[in-house]
Amino acid sequence: MTGEAVAKIRALIVDDEPPARRNVSLLLQRDPEIEIAGECGSGKDAIMAIRNIQPDLLFLDVQMPECDGFDVLEMLGNAAPTAIVFITAYDQYALRAFESGALDYLLKPFNNARFERALARAKEKIRSAHSARRPDRLVIKTSGAVSFVRISDIDWIEAEDYYARLHLGATSLLIRRSLAELEQELDRESFCRIHRSAIVNTNRIRTMKLNSEGEYNVILENGKEVRLSRRYKKQLQGRMELLARNGT
Repeated sequence: MTGEAVAKIRALIVDDEPPARRNVSLLLQRDPEIEIAGECGSGKDAIMAIRNIQPDLLFLDVQMPECDGFDVLEMLGNAAPTAIVFITAYDQYALRAFESGALDYLLKPFNNARFERALARAKEKIRSAHSARRPDRLVIKTSGAVSFVRISDIDWIEAEDYYARLHLGATSLLIRRSLAELEQELDRESFCRIHRSAIVNTNRIRTMKLNSEGEYNVILENGKEVRLSRRYKKQLQGRMELLARNGT
């Protein structure tokens, strides 16, 4: 990735009322730093979209049929976006929203100035989170030894029961961390979940090809084939398109 390239902040809009989604979308389109990653009309669809798209910013309605905004956050757990802004016509949920990790609470109807203040706070939090220094090495403790693995050397990571196996060229090492833990820690511009049991270094991807079952396999530079599940296909495509736009 070039040093001058700056990834846009990806926002997801969740509201069961189309006019409300359209209003937020129009306001977001005025900001060149924002990319609207999608819109959802239900909490159930939102959970799937967030897991696949992994947006930075979430505008979330409270009251929705079957699965409300609080249910969405509870089911996502640590996979929730960095910045969450609740948008609702009901003021009685404000305290619960902040207890759930919301950054702001917009009460309908709100004016443009109030929305822009909420957006500015969200952008500040997201930029701060992105600029936080991530570790460049993983520490692996084995009987009688401690190994230090450079994260950039990892080709892909495979789930192995409650542990994870790091694949580095012809070498593999077992680390006492779950795949979910590593996914949260790794730079998501370089690593992407492509299966419930696999994370790949996107810089190692050579191509994708259909397998005999009609699904795609990701082919790495070393020739290794890793299965791509339908659940994560859009997420991977989005990451690769972003890398291509940024000149990587």
